[in-house]
Amino acid sequence: MFNTYTDTYTIKTNEMQGRLSAWLAKHKLAHRPLGSDYQGIETLQIKSEDRASVAVALYVYGFNYLRSQCAYDVAPGGSLASVYHLTSIQDNADQPEEVCIKVFVPRKNPRIPSVFWVWKSADFQERESYDMLGILYESHPRLKRILMPESWIGWPLRKDYITPNFYEIQDAY
Repeated sequence: MFNTYTDTYTIKTNEMQGRLSAWLAKHKLAHRPLGSDYQGIETLQIKSEDRASVAVALYVYGFNYLRSQCAYDVAPGGSLASVYHLTSIQDNADQPEEVCIKVFVPRKNPRIPSVFWVWKSADFQERESYDMLGILYESHPRLKRILMPESWIGWPLRKDYITPNFYEIQDAY
């Protein structure tokens, strides 16, 4: 569908490209359209190194509210994903515009620029993703463990995580 994941993309079909994807392409902002979810919310993939510039562009476009940020482990030994749900809050809006942004990073060095400086509500959400999956949000002012003790080793929500000192009872009979 796309030639390479570099600065620009050649879209062979327009059915995956939504209105926001067309706007980002018009302004030469690197992204990859992933279609829409079951509610019709456009989903875009952004490379980690492009995250900061695209975040500012989305804020300028009108996405002034970070509704949620979460992260997940795509596959054991595979990449990690950080997901942002943005909403454009306007006065008297019955159906505010929404978008879902996904950033995939390698497991070995998971680094993503923090969006804390664009949306302050990312503070605790990015800290939780760091604490549970080990994704480093660069330039986050208070990136430290929020749920686990500072002495905890590892990232509990990674699929390849092994709980320390856990012994499974097998063949108990």
